[in-house]
Amino acid sequence: MIGILLVSHVQTLADGLKELAQMIAPDVPIVAVGGLPDGSAGTDVERIYESLQKADQGDGVLIFMDLGSAVMSTEMALELEPNENHRMMNCPMVEGTIVAASAIQAGSSMDEAIDLVESQKNVDKF
Repeated sequence: MIGILLVSHVQTLADGLKELAQMIAPDVPIVAVGGLPDGSAGTDVERIYESLQKADQGDGVLIFMDLGSAVMSTEMALELEPNENHRMMNCPMVEGTIVAASAIQAGSSMDEAIDLVESQKNVDKF
């Protein structure tokens, strides 16, 4: 199954989004990582890499990040072990995660899930 990795500057944000997504998609492997090893705000390449390994169930991982340095740290984690089935998503973190989790739960392929997530990039909330 396709996994999801949530990368945030704080663990509570990543955990909250994971909790919400698992209500909709209980079978999807979702891993949340946030903050630095001491619990302070930030991103840690090693923790992201380890979390990516946990999220990978063999069919690839969609990765959602909250802010710019989370993107940079995730890119560095991906350089440790390149895998073209691991994809960083350029979209709003909450909306993208929910769409991806729903699609994966319903049996979508990686490409189908990515297409659905990308279709949400500019959706207005009202």
